[in-house]
Amino acid sequence: MRRVVTDDLDALLDILPPHIRDPLYLQPNCSELLEVVLDLGRVPEARFPQRELVISAEEVHHSDIDYIVSRIGQFSGDNRAGINHTLHRISAIRNRNGSVIGLTCRVGRAVFGTVKMIQDLIESGKSVLLLGRPGIGKTTMLREVARVLADDFRKRVIVIDTSNEIAGDGDIPHPAIGHARRMQVASPAEQHAVMIEAVENHMPEVIVIDEIGTELEALAARTIAERGVQLVGTAHGTTLENLIMNPTLSDLIGGIQTVTLGDEEAKRRRTQKSVLERKAPPTFDMVAEIVDYYKVTVHPDVIEAVDALLHQRPVRAEMRWMDESGEVRRELISSSFTPEGGEEKQRDKPLRFYLFGANRSRLEQIAKEGGRELRITTDLKQTDLFLTTRSYYRRKPQTVRDAEAMGIPIYVLKSNNVAQMRQCLDALYPRDTQSTYVHHLQRLLAGRSGRTPEDPIAESGKKKKSRQ
Repeated sequence: MRRVVTDDLDALLDILPPHIRDPLYLQPNCSELLEVVLDLGRVPEARFPQRELVISAEEVHHSDIDYIVSRIGQFSGDNRAGINHTLHRISAIRNRNGSVIGLTCRVGRAVFGTVKMIQDLIESGKSVLLLGRPGIGKTTMLREVARVLADDFRKRVIVIDTSNEIAGDGDIPHPAIGHARRMQVASPAEQHAVMIEAVENHMPEVIVIDEIGTELEALAARTIAERGVQLVGTAHGTTLENLIMNPTLSDLIGGIQTVTLGDEEAKRRRTQKSVLERKAPPTFDMVAEIVDYYKVTVHPDVIEAVDALLHQRPVRAEMRWMDESGEVRRELISSSFTPEGGEEKQRDKPLRFYLFGANRSRLEQIAKEGGRELRITTDLKQTDLFLTTRSYYRRKPQTVRDAEAMGIPIYVLKSNNVAQMRQCLDALYPRDTQSTYVHHLQRLLAGRSGRTPEDPIAESGKKKKSRQ
């Protein structure tokens, strides 16, 4: 069902040392190879869709890494390199001295067909945001979107290509993007500037951008959309809810703010006085959550979907998938975060915490005293909440950046004391009628400092300061 245009697999395997390359050629499913991982002092591994393979019993030496590095292009500022005229990506891990001690060699493939599931969205001329976990096919779909819009619809398309992810290494773009033009980005930190430059200098009708991940890039995206240019891009996060809970990127779907209602209005709505509202029109009109290569969940109206989530109404979306014959099938779906459904479901399953700088034994003791069940995990992919302290969060270590990139909700304690931890658990296990999901959002919007919008401690602090 998946028709591969080209993967140039031989070009990637040719850069590997013979004792690593030859066993891969003997694998019956060699054509499905995803990536080869080489770490100094460890055995080399190959990753396939359904399994991992130890390629050789011989550990990786400096000579093996030097062999590969000498056969690829230069590493950019984000430690990524490529192979000329291919879509393959080689990412480096360095030691403190800057020497390469690990490599991830990922196979890049150009694929036809996946864009059929969202073709009507991109044909509409509206801006479309693709979400999905790493390796699910966001960039692959984005590449085909660029080709379809440039070749089939004759639009002026410019691809903003950070690290040459979309159009491959070298000065000549890979044929997979068709007649779309490509602007390379020297450093990830400059991506937002190149986005604006593309609009100001080259009069595009469509901008294609991969991995919008910073506040500056989100602001640049809004500027582009306000100038009437269609945007098709990807962002960190797997679902629309992840994006809402990400304070850096929530502006892409309009931004979230806490509003205090009057007594009568709160009674009419049957909510607390502090509620969440969308701040502005969204940058992207539509969102497609990529479930796998042949399945997406489409939110054709972002305004309606975000407002429904914030107001605890059922969220209507459309599940689309490709059947064995390559035809696109559709089914309307609905999910709810109402107190009758979402909160009870949340209570049935204890929250999974990832602790970074937070005192585990103290947190567990407080949870036990309050009769609350929680689980501590050491795997970011399996966590519901990332809990850290203000001092750790401000330094922005790699673990915090990884959590943000994965769209994991982050709760920041002012300190490791008992009061802060108890307040955290009170917020995450509310005893009122408000859903856990919405209450959690309010905590994140309260400065991510462990305070609710109506925190009595915060209020008393203000009064004390005014008396002084």
